[in-house]
Amino acid sequence: MSGFRLFLVLLLLFSISACAGPQIRCSSPEDNPEHHYLWGMEALEANRIDVAQEKFDRALSCNEKFSKGFSGLAIVYATKAKVQTDYSSRKVDALRAIEYLKKARRYADTPEEEADYYLAKMRVGTLVKDKGWLSDVESAYKDTMGLTVDEQKLIFYQGREAASYYMGTAYLEGFEFQKARDRFADVLNAKRDGRWHEKADRAWKRTERIVRAMAGITVGDVGRKIAIKDTVSRGDLAALLVDELKVEKLFAGKIPAAIEDVPQKTEFTPADIMNNQFKDEVLTLLRWKVRGLEPKYDDTTNAYLFRPLDSVTRGEMALIMEDVLVKIAGDEQIATAYYENGKSPFPDVRATSPFYNAVMNMTSRGIMEAGDISGEFRLTDPLEGSEALLAVRVLKQKMNIY
Repeated sequence: MSGFRLFLVLLLLFSISACAGPQIRCSSPEDNPEHHYLWGMEALEANRIDVAQEKFDRALSCNEKFSKGFSGLAIVYATKAKVQTDYSSRKVDALRAIEYLKKARRYADTPEEEADYYLAKMRVGTLVKDKGWLSDVESAYKDTMGLTVDEQKLIFYQGREAASYYMGTAYLEGFEFQKARDRFADVLNAKRDGRWHEKADRAWKRTERIVRAMAGITVGDVGRKIAIKDTVSRGDLAALLVDELKVEKLFAGKIPAAIEDVPQKTEFTPADIMNNQFKDEVLTLLRWKVRGLEPKYDDTTNAYLFRPLDSVTRGEMALIMEDVLVKIAGDEQIATAYYENGKSPFPDVRATSPFYNAVMNMTSRGIMEAGDISGEFRLTDPLEGSEALLAVRVLKQKMNIY
């Protein structure tokens, strides 16, 4: 065969191949698009974003028109966009997520692939939060629930109640707490042993705490933003205490004898709060020497820093709230009242622990909720936003603070 004829044959074969639809390049039993997609989604659940991206890329190398692979990549880039601190980088990742969503929609040929696309659209919207995002997520939720699907073919989501779970998550992010609680309840009522039941149960309990806490919170912006946080920073807590309890006015009115001992300005301003959005609130608490929120010595800089981004633990919250209680009540004995008891009801809080008295004060007064089903107080666990709000609300009620 001449070189020219060989060229024509190869060109013909290439043209036929290009028009033949999706190119299936993977043939071994486990090297297939569905397998890689499932492992990619599981990696997303474990927050292994790079692994997830590799799996979705491999799924698409097996089938370049695999809709679910594009849905997965859309979630990957939306997740990356959420944590980007640089605006330009965030915009690039968000646009990539949108482009992958468009491809997922284009190649969705079955109701099950459509369901994966709509669920990806819900998750991307919640992560990126472009203008009108909550309305778009609600629309995608309705589209998902309107599909007739074979749930056995929803290999990762396993049922349409996944849409209710992610709608609840979106409402939570959008500060629609009552609606969020209702959607999580839908999941709990759908399947007792479904994939989303345990996650929805935790989310429902968390949302229930938020709803209860928000009933007594008057400062909308600070309270709502803290409410949905998995962890509360020292800066967040400073803002909440100053704005919600009005501690400057409260302390001055409750402990007049100590006014002369309280300086008009702090002895020094920690360098790490100079440009912090909650600088004034932090300085207020430093003036009043609230125990648990003191500056910490930093070995690297050889200086005392406030560390406003550090997470507050449940044990630290107990200490902080106990000191606020002592100052309001004007009774120093509160800070040592339980040490004579010597018997802790919590297996993770010994009676000799520096947190013991504070934990007992908070739990016995109902200011902080006791431990989980194991009976532990969860001393070292990060404080959730809903727990912080609820503690402040109960303290206000106990001390008649309005």
